[in-house]
Amino acid sequence: MAAKGKGQAGAAEAAEITESGAVEPASDTAQPRHSFLSRLYTGTGAFEVIGRRRLWYGVSGAIVAVALVSIVLRGFTFGIDFNGGTTVSMPTAGSSGTVTTAAVSDVFRKAIGRDPESVVIVGSGASATVQIRSETLSNDQTSKLRNALFDAFQPKGADGKPTKQAISDAAVSETWGDQITNKALIALVVFLALVSLYITVRYERYMAISALTTMVFDLTVTAGVYSLVGFEVTPATVIGLLTILGFSLYDTVIVFDKVEENTHGFQHTTRRTFAEQANLAINQTFMRSINTSLIGVLPVLALMVVAVWLLGVGTLKDLALVQLVGILVGTYSSIFFATPLLVTLRERTELVRTHTRRVTRRRKAGPEPAEEAKPAEDDAAAPQSAAAVPAPSDKPNKPAPGARPVRPTGTRRPSGKRNAGRR
Repeated sequence: MAAKGKGQAGAAEAAEITESGAVEPASDTAQPRHSFLSRLYTGTGAFEVIGRRRLWYGVSGAIVAVALVSIVLRGFTFGIDFNGGTTVSMPTAGSSGTVTTAAVSDVFRKAIGRDPESVVIVGSGASATVQIRSETLSNDQTSKLRNALFDAFQPKGADGKPTKQAISDAAVSETWGDQITNKALIALVVFLALVSLYITVRYERYMAISALTTMVFDLTVTAGVYSLVGFEVTPATVIGLLTILGFSLYDTVIVFDKVEENTHGFQHTTRRTFAEQANLAINQTFMRSINTSLIGVLPVLALMVVAVWLLGVGTLKDLALVQLVGILVGTYSSIFFATPLLVTLRERTELVRTHTRRVTRRRKAGPEPAEEAKPAEDDAAAPQSAAAVPAPSDKPNKPAPGARPVRPTGTRRPSGKRNAGRR
């Protein structure tokens, strides 16, 4: 019974390993059921990522398609630093009446004669401000707009008294916007060039191709989200974009290092295929990727809370938005896009194809012949040895005629006979 229980435990263990991409298949009846968190923390390979790569390719392709369509059709909402123009800001707290975007737009229309490009309220409570953006206004137009806003809403300053000084304005010329755009593009190109050089030197060809493709995927999807949702692109957005590209690269490097460790010398063993070793590496780095993403997301969320709801600082909001989107996209791509792409590229090589065929043949052949014969020999030896042992009998065995009687072990000859023989 103990042997039988041990055999069932071994079958259960085999089923768990098989689910992680191991060699021997096992029956479903003996497969143990572990909780989701247990499989996530142990990293035994219970989550099949590589085996379902076609699904992830489809999901990733759909995401990229939506992002590209949005970029082509909708374009981007560039901030004043890129396009140039005039912005006017006014606090809403302490103003007479209710300051709404519709009311501010109506005042702008009456003062300037056209609609503003955008009117938004940033922040909440005492720190809330209304921000008006329009094409470049002349000094007379800006002064006329400030007077109209003051007459309509009577904004109060720090001393609690209505004052025009509470209304601020800023103007950026189109020439300055062009310079900012060129500098942002140069910074992005230099960053991508340095990263490409590092990846090419650090990893072998297929890993480098997969990592660079993943970085382009992250850049495209993040840009697509900004285009689709209508987030404003500012210099802070470009800075945040460079930051999340570095984060995405870091997360990809973590997974690739584990893949490199698991697949080192894989051609000398037939226990797992290259794809199964890569899938195991993803499972082993699941928690590291999730924890890294959580650690990165928490301060970003705190930054958004401070920027949007407490201080109403637009620069912090733009920086936090791109980082939040980039971290989520980078975490997805490092797990569900980078490594499956690497496996697909490596499976096109003769080395990996030959090794996969070897593993397949070994699994179809089953256990080695010696291993199959050994249990049979043990089973045959057991009854034979049992038959060789004489059955116990109530009657002592009689010695053959002329044979010397055998004294039982542990008995002593009588002392009288021994002394008589000596005399």
